[in-house]
Amino acid sequence: MSENTPTLLMAGRMSSGWTDWIRDALDTDWTVLSWSEDDDEFERFTELVPTADAVVAGRMLGGWPAVPNLKVFHIPFTGLDWITPADMPKGCVVCNTFEHEIAIAEYTLAGMLEWEVQLCEQDRRFRTHRWENRQPGVGPGRGELFGKTLGIVGYGHIGKETQKRAQAFGMRTIAVSRRTPPAPELDWFGTIEELDRLLAESDYVLVTLPLSDETESLFNTARFSAMKSDGVIINVGRGRVLDEKDLYEALKSKRIGGAVIDVWYDYPTKDDPDPTPSKFPFHELDNLIMTPHSSARSEAMRQRRWAFVAANLDRFARDEAMENIVFEGTA
Repeated sequence: MSENTPTLLMAGRMSSGWTDWIRDALDTDWTVLSWSEDDDEFERFTELVPTADAVVAGRMLGGWPAVPNLKVFHIPFTGLDWITPADMPKGCVVCNTFEHEIAIAEYTLAGMLEWEVQLCEQDRRFRTHRWENRQPGVGPGRGELFGKTLGIVGYGHIGKETQKRAQAFGMRTIAVSRRTPPAPELDWFGTIEELDRLLAESDYVLVTLPLSDETESLFNTARFSAMKSDGVIINVGRGRVLDEKDLYEALKSKRIGGAVIDVWYDYPTKDDPDPTPSKFPFHELDNLIMTPHSSARSEAMRQRRWAFVAANLDRFARDEAMENIVFEGTA
């Protein structure tokens, strides 16, 4: 890094709205610039980015000019399936940001609790049917999380935070992952090769996996058939880890008990800003809770993420080791 004050470009609508916040949060001296596709044409971005030592942005690939000063590309979220080392100049470090695991763990517990307690359905029915000639304590029962098994597929940040909360509810917790370091908090921990065992034992299956060649359609008809007939799958990783057609058919045929799905198959684009989330009519199913990729969307999570980005940029400015470096550019 040069002896001059480094330049930071907050690029894209996700980052630009936090420009003033970052400027106040940084402990080191930076020249902070901002660009958003909502404000200017792309030409303005091509004028600014060659001056930047660091860029904080999401999907800002394609059509870049030469960036001789760029040393850091910081993603203010976690997913990396859209970027490779060949997309960044040689030596530029690419960092991502977690801090979503608390919000997603709470979402997961909320989904499981709703499945057992059916709070929304009770509310709707009581509004229209009142007491139904029953005394309190009399009538249909409901489930509990206590004593049930949560199987976690991918035991990283999200899995570990969810395990803590599930264990506090008295659930049995098991997991599989590509790597199996010691995890004494779990009832058992295996490799991904033991996935079918996990599916057979789990009342709830939480999928936190990123999308890759190895994970795409990992859950297919055979895997859904390996689950308990009343098992519920929860996907907060990437949609295509669950085969789209096979998931729909498993739910429609009641091969599995149900699903809580937050990540999907079709997302908004410039040409189609409001698509259906799948080519299959998931919205017609009665054994599915579906949400619009919002499991991490808490204000506290956003504050934690941007505090991490600011702290990591401060590390860079002080020539300290940065955190969450996922790769270096090779272009």
